[in-house]
Amino acid sequence: MVSLVRSRRGDEKGRVVSVGFRSAAPGDVDAVVALVESAYRGESSKLGWTTEAHLLDGQRTDEQAVRDIIGSDDALVLLAVDDDTAAIVGCCQLERRPEGAAYFGMFAVSPHLQGGGAGKRLLAEAERLAADEWGCARMEMTVIAQREELIAWYVRRGYREVGERRPFPYGDERFGLPRRPDLEFTVLRKEF
Repeated sequence: MVSLVRSRRGDEKGRVVSVGFRSAAPGDVDAVVALVESAYRGESSKLGWTTEAHLLDGQRTDEQAVRDIIGSDDALVLLAVDDDTAAIVGCCQLERRPEGAAYFGMFAVSPHLQGGGAGKRLLAEAERLAADEWGCARMEMTVIAQREELIAWYVRRGYREVGERRPFPYGDERFGLPRRPDLEFTVLRKEF
């Protein structure tokens, strides 16, 4: 279980935005699924810059996948929660892997809040948790290789492409319905 941590930052209008972090519980599953879907698929995702709607149709995740992560001994869903409204505004998956690595995935921020710093703070908290609480030496992730703007965002935060590509799971609708035939993942890594 992750302890509640608070992060405060002024937004572009001078308001103070306060976000707390906590681990997701079974009661959060529906909200996490809705957040992830809104950030990656469909019309609502086009409000933010992380949309994959131009690459994939269908779902990004489902209730069972989120329940499996929450129920795992070596994984969790980390939530960013707005202190004023108690709404879940961001999430990510963290998973302990062998040899001192943590896997980072299912990263989503509410589309209308993207670009305001919530994602940076959530990523920083995930890195802190993996390094300080789990003792991991590095974070790894896979990103769709065609998402150049997103890869550049991670590179600015210290991640690097390691030269490894992995195939997209074509034919498995749990990961979406590709709109093009050349999708693949690139592996990114950051050493702590």
